[in-house]
Amino acid sequence: MRTQFRRRQSWALWVIPVLSIGCFVYFGFHSWHGDFGLNATDELVRREMELTARLATLEERRQHLETRVQLLSDGLVEADMLDERARLMLNVAREDEIVYFN
Repeated sequence: MRTQFRRRQSWALWVIPVLSIGCFVYFGFHSWHGDFGLNATDELVRREMELTARLATLEERRQHLETRVQLLSDGLVEADMLDERARLMLNVAREDEIVYFN
C-alpha cells in the first residue's frame, strides 16, 4: 500500500501569525487612541476638574436652599422670610413700595 502525502500550502503556514499580528495591532491601537486609552487621560482629567467645580457650585446652592427651608419650617417662622415668600407668591405689595426680586 502506498500513501500519498500532501504538500502543505505555503500560505497556510502564515495564517496564524498574520491573524495574531492583526489582533495585536488592533488592540494596541485602541489601547493608545481609544475612548479610554492613554491619549484620552488628559480629556478625562479635564472633565473631572470641570465636574468637580460644578459639584461644588451645586453643593453650595443646596446648602443655601436647605438654610432657607430650615428658616421656613422649624416651627418659628422668621417674619422676614414669611413676608418675602408671601409677596413673591401672591405678587402683592403696597403702593408706596418698590420690590426687587433676585
